[in-house]
Amino acid sequence: MVAFGKKLKERQIQEWQRYYINYKLMKKRVKQYAQQIQLGTLDRRHVLKDFSRMLDNQIEKTVLFLLEQQGLLASRIAKLGEDHEVIQQEPHISRIAELREAYRAVGQELLKLLFFVEVNAVGLRKILKKFDKRFGYKFTDYYVKTRANHPYSQLQQVFKHVGFGAVVGALSRNLHELQENQESQGSFLSIYDQPTLPLQDPVIDSIRAAIDRLSNSTNFLNFLGQHALIMHEELPAPVDEHVDDQRYHFMSLFLNLANTFLYMVNTYIIVPTADDYSMSLGAAPTVCGIVIGAMAVAQVFSSVYFSAWSNKSYFRPLVFSSIVLFLGNVMYALAYDLNSIWILIIGRLLCGFGSARAVNRRYISDCVPLKIRMQASAGFVSASALGMACGPALAGLLQTKFKIFNITFNQDTLPGWVMTIAWLIYLVWLWITFKEPYREIEENHVPHQSNAENNALEKGIKQPLLTSLKDKVDEDDDQDYDDSEEAPEDSRQPANSIGAAYRLLTPSVKVQLLIYFMLKYAMEILLSESSVITTYYFNWTTSTVSIFLACLGLTVLPVNIIVGSYISNMFEDRQILLASEVMVFVGILFSFHVIFPYTEPQYICSGLLMFVSAEVLEGVNLSLLSRVMSSRLSRGTYNGGLLSTEAGTLARVIADATITLAGYGGVSRLLNVTLFPSFFICVASIIATCYTYNSLY
Repeated sequence: MVAFGKKLKERQIQEWQRYYINYKLMKKRVKQYAQQIQLGTLDRRHVLKDFSRMLDNQIEKTVLFLLEQQGLLASRIAKLGEDHEVIQQEPHISRIAELREAYRAVGQELLKLLFFVEVNAVGLRKILKKFDKRFGYKFTDYYVKTRANHPYSQLQQVFKHVGFGAVVGALSRNLHELQENQESQGSFLSIYDQPTLPLQDPVIDSIRAAIDRLSNSTNFLNFLGQHALIMHEELPAPVDEHVDDQRYHFMSLFLNLANTFLYMVNTYIIVPTADDYSMSLGAAPTVCGIVIGAMAVAQVFSSVYFSAWSNKSYFRPLVFSSIVLFLGNVMYALAYDLNSIWILIIGRLLCGFGSARAVNRRYISDCVPLKIRMQASAGFVSASALGMACGPALAGLLQTKFKIFNITFNQDTLPGWVMTIAWLIYLVWLWITFKEPYREIEENHVPHQSNAENNALEKGIKQPLLTSLKDKVDEDDDQDYDDSEEAPEDSRQPANSIGAAYRLLTPSVKVQLLIYFMLKYAMEILLSESSVITTYYFNWTTSTVSIFLACLGLTVLPVNIIVGSYISNMFEDRQILLASEVMVFVGILFSFHVIFPYTEPQYICSGLLMFVSAEVLEGVNLSLLSRVMSSRLSRGTYNGGLLSTEAGTLARVIADATITLAGYGGVSRLLNVTLFPSFFICVASIIATCYTYNSLY
């Protein structure tokens, strides 16, 4: 990859270059400190004092220039205000249009200024992280805590950006009045008279999106969106950072989200009845593990070819996915009348081969404009959560039995028939309304910044500096190349195989993937064996199991609202991560049947605790994972999203295989035998987390 300092310099606005923080100088100073400490010519105290003073000077230079530019913008707006007063007295269409363009020009200058702040903030975060990494100090803690709340803090001047709000307000009000005057022929309605109708202007929208990146760092939308692990770049272009409108089509995005929803419904609709279906075909009830897991086995392979296919097209993979899922569900439903467990399993394998989640992620990453990409990412996760809840709930409603032309329709086969019809309707809808996005011919393409560095853009700039502990777990992509040099050409290219992608994983990334594996394994054990366990211990009916699973699925969004809006603002990600792991451990521990009779409250409470904690853990883990992955895993077939998907899918495969194998020991032992691997993997992940964070801090 290109050295970060060089990349930072390329993104700087040339006429303002001397007002940016001097990243190259500070980087060299850090190297000098390291050499002097090694030689014993400099002590730690002097290093901290000298580097603090250097940072203060750099930030002050930037802030003073920022205030000067804000003053110039304010003066221009004041002058335009005088012209506005004249136009109010004598309205003229051509003069109104000219004045609107003049206001928009000021808006473009404000965008440049916001980009100036953003680039400086990213550079500051990088150099602070580099200092901590080189010396093992918690200097970022000290520097931020002593500066953030001080009345004379320059950091505070930047990140509260009160001046920006005033300028945006003035631009919005005046543009709104001019628009109303032009459209309503003299009706000067104020923007304050119509608060529910915000001004629709491309410049104002871009400014708001830029300000959102600077300030909205830990709200529910961002937290939820990070579950999707969508790729974003850390340093956007100054103005034209949005995706070309030719590539974005709302209905195509909606169809991708619909595909996500239907696939999750397809995954979980059979869970409450899989054991009963297996027994009706002459197999043991625990064969449900194979039936449920067959879909995940196929998804291990389908994720790779769908990821590769999405490099060339989005429409054709989605059509192929719909056809394969249609055929898979037909086979699943017909297995009952054919009396074949193999037809049942092959049908589920076909459903897994139709998993287009890699395409859904890629479409959002590549084709959705930046200003709504986080909403689209949150929509992806919400669709998955809703599908997870609707699947079992729908199965609970299909409690009937009848025959048409000697084809049986009952609680076992109806899930297959319902999904067959759903995928047929979806295929027709897709064929009629999907629009293949425009693709530019790319040569010698340098990859976008990965999800490894997306927090500066999607999580905002304020949070990385003001809660820096969250970022010190990042493996700094800024290699120690001289800024005048570039890394070797092949080091910029995306990984071209799973092996190459694995070699790019740092120890901290491997720990995050282990955590992801653990939580997916624990959740799959809980969900897949729920029907067998509850029937054996509590004699639950299919409807009761369906209600329980649907209730678990419905907790996803409320839990993420609480964590994203409140808890993530109170605690650091690493603290939430470790606490969630411990709570998953407690949930697993209380799920064991040891001495006392196993009761419904014990099962429900321990299962709910495990599931909710795993959901919280998944969100925080993917948030951290998105920041520690190499930028080379941002694009191409073998990207970071694929690796995380493969880790989670592999966990589900192993969990479902564990259920089937444990079933040979009898249903009475199934619960404890399947919980033991979850227990040990959870302990291993907690130890790995503690070790990793202790080494980083």
